[in-house]
Amino acid sequence: MSLYDLEALGIDNQPVALSRFKGQVMLIVNTASACGFTPQFGGLEKLHKSYGDNGLAVLGFPCNQFASQDPGDDAQIANFCQKNYGVSFQMMSKVKVNGEHAHPLYQWLTAEAPGILGSKAIKWNFTKFLVGRDGRVIKRYAPQDAPEKMAKDIEAALAAT
Repeated sequence: MSLYDLEALGIDNQPVALSRFKGQVMLIVNTASACGFTPQFGGLEKLHKSYGDNGLAVLGFPCNQFASQDPGDDAQIANFCQKNYGVSFQMMSKVKVNGEHAHPLYQWLTAEAPGILGSKAIKWNFTKFLVGRDGRVIKRYAPQDAPEKMAKDIEAALAAT
C-alpha cells in the first residue's frame, strides 16, 4: 500500500483522496486547538503561504487523543483555526493517530517513520511528517519542533525531482 491509496475526510466531511497530492511535498500534522503547541498553527500557515505555490501541501489532522485537547466538533475546530490563525491550508476531520482505531494514514506514517528508539506511537499533538514528492516520508519531527525551523528541509524536498 502507498500513501496515495489512502483517503481521509476533509474538515467539511467530504472525502479527500491523498492521490490528489501526488507529486507534491506534504507536511502532515496532528493538531489540537487547546494545546501549548497550538500557536504552531501560525507557523504552519506561514509555511503554506510561503511554499504552497511551489508544491507544498500542509494537511492538519485534528486529534483529541492527548489530554482531550481538541474536544470540539469539526465545525468548531475549523472556526477556531480560521478565526485565530487564518488557517487556509487543508484541514481534515478529527482522527485517532494511535491505537487499533488509528486512521490508516497514521498507521502508514508511523510504520514508515518510527519515532525515537523505534517507537511507532505518536507522542503528542503537533508531531509532523514531511513527505517527498515521491510519496515517501523524509523526516518525522517532534511536537516541539517549530514549523519555521523546517523551512530548509521543505526547500530541499521541493527542489528534489
